[in-house]
Amino acid sequence: MNIFGIGLPEMAVIMVVALLIFGPKKLPEIGRSVGKTIRSFQEASKDFQNEFQKEAEQLEEAVKTTAELEPKQIHAAKSEPDTASSSQPS
Repeated sequence: MNIFGIGLPEMAVIMVVALLIFGPKKLPEIGRSVGKTIRSFQEASKDFQNEFQKEAEQLEEAVKTTAELEPKQIHAAKSEPDTASSSQPS
C-alpha cells in the first residue's frame, strides 16, 4: 500500500503523531473535514477537466469549419476578378 509515496509504516507514524497532537475526540472531526476538502477538490478538478475538454472540442470544430470554408472562399475570390475584369470596358 503506497499512497502519495507514503508507505504503511510512515502512515502509522503520522496517525500516532496526529492522535497525540489533536487527541482522540478531535481526530474524527479533522478526518471528516479533510475528506470533504479532498472530495471537493476532486470535483473541482473534474469540472475543470470537463470544461477544458468541451472548449477543446469547440475549438477543433471551429478549425474544421474554417478549413472547409477557406478553399471555397479562395475559389470564389479567384473567380471574382475574372468576372470583374471582363465586365469593365477597356
